[in-house]
Amino acid sequence: MRNPSLQLDDRDNVLIALTDLKSGTSVTFGGQTYALVTDVPAKHKFSTKDLSIGDSVFMYGVMIGKAVAPIRRGEAITTRNVKHQAAPFAENPVPYHWRAPDVSKWRSKTFLGCHRADGQVGTRNYWLVIPLVFCENGNLLVLKQAFEEELGFARSQVYRKQVAELVQMLREGREREISDYSFGDAASGENATQVKPFANIDGIKFLMHEGGCGGTREDSNNLCALLAGYIHHPNVAGATVLSLGCQNAQISVLKEEIHRRDTQFAKPLYIFEQQQSGSESRLLSDAIRSTFLGMIQADKSSRKPAPLSALTVGLKCGGSDGFSGISANPALGHVADTLAALGGRGILAEFPELCGVEQDFINRAARPEIGARFIQLMHDYAARAKAVRSGFDMNPSPGNIRDGLVTDAMKSAGAAKKGGTSPVTAVLDYPEYSSEAGLNLLCTPGNDVECVTGQVAAGANIVLFTTGLGTPTGNPVAPVMKISTNSTLADRMGDIIDFDAGGIISGEMTIAQAGDALLEQMLRVASGQLRTKAEILGQDDFIPWKRGVSL
Repeated sequence: MRNPSLQLDDRDNVLIALTDLKSGTSVTFGGQTYALVTDVPAKHKFSTKDLSIGDSVFMYGVMIGKAVAPIRRGEAITTRNVKHQAAPFAENPVPYHWRAPDVSKWRSKTFLGCHRADGQVGTRNYWLVIPLVFCENGNLLVLKQAFEEELGFARSQVYRKQVAELVQMLREGREREISDYSFGDAASGENATQVKPFANIDGIKFLMHEGGCGGTREDSNNLCALLAGYIHHPNVAGATVLSLGCQNAQISVLKEEIHRRDTQFAKPLYIFEQQQSGSESRLLSDAIRSTFLGMIQADKSSRKPAPLSALTVGLKCGGSDGFSGISANPALGHVADTLAALGGRGILAEFPELCGVEQDFINRAARPEIGARFIQLMHDYAARAKAVRSGFDMNPSPGNIRDGLVTDAMKSAGAAKKGGTSPVTAVLDYPEYSSEAGLNLLCTPGNDVECVTGQVAAGANIVLFTTGLGTPTGNPVAPVMKISTNSTLADRMGDIIDFDAGGIISGEMTIAQAGDALLEQMLRVASGQLRTKAEILGQDDFIPWKRGVSL
């Protein structure tokens, strides 16, 4: 382990503990020695000077809070002595000049993608089945069971076998043995023993949700726009849509949103309305036949080389810890900058977790109107939160705080590192679709699934997801790669982690080295040569965001 503490910016008045530090020990950094007056757990911070009530606390070179109690030099920063406080922000008329990284070694690189008629390139080849309203979820489940089991995409039956064995033990009067019963490690993922009839289709996905009616028109219209983004998505070959008929989320609204994303939309799209079908059995039979015919066409597609500029990468963190902003997130920032220099696209979302670093992104806006839109969306979001007696300061979870992220501004400063340093080329409101190369900002909550759902609806054909505490979040359409901020997590929860960035903390690799290695692995995933852990585990998480307050 290198120096047990770290300072991220010369303006900071805190140091980060890279390992557990005990009270009474001394730590030397930058020619200064600090006698610790409290225990400082790994990932937490301690003050480099005496602070009085009202003094600002700086980390990453930005204000991340205010002292609400006297803090001694060498004392740990906690929720008892520091409260969230963010710096104000305003429009910036000064042009941003970016020094792009050297990407010469990546220019000739390609990945094997699914090329669509509209010019987009997918990293997967899926067929979608979508309900326009929750009333169709029952029919969706019938189709899901029929297609997944017969096409070889169903999850492994190992858990079903475990229950069957327990039932057999009960029938045999061996009830006392059940408490000591062990089935062993259960396999997961698809049923690998069944031969799939569609060799070029990666799966058939079912987007169950609880919306479409009964809420506001804003929610139903946003749902149609979100679903249109999934239908238009490059990882999707075609879709089957189930409608009841009388719901707020009308077929006409869905078609309008699809047209808005692609005026020449040419994918197979089959829409069935139950109130016009005569019977449920006819609806299901017609949907099955049309879907199967559509999949026959989708199976004719094969992967071909594509440049890295065809990648649109969602940049996400969840279950963050005190190492997120110094290991995995900067590694994502390196990948984002590399793709931006190559003409690719990055989508950074989670607006509540950009609180306190707004000015940096405003300064990086490629055009003044881009920065102005970001300001407006941030103000609108904050106002919605305030209207229900909430606020961005309530974003950090108990797990975040326990592992060193004690204020939202501190969490945000680390989360922003995922966006690298390239210019902001577009600011999107949820659930708009991305069309500009470079770094895009997308208004979503920090909530893991709501955010990833929105990023994919905006066109992310792969998602890089950092975690310090461990989260199994996935997506039905885009592969989600999990990057651990620390090696302890990678060892403990290896079944959900795809890449370990903990070597940055131990000093075994630099941020650039980790970013390059991550990009290499990401290209294997994008080419279909490697499945992510979330895909293997069947993590098809999908939650549309209702535009209430979700942090």
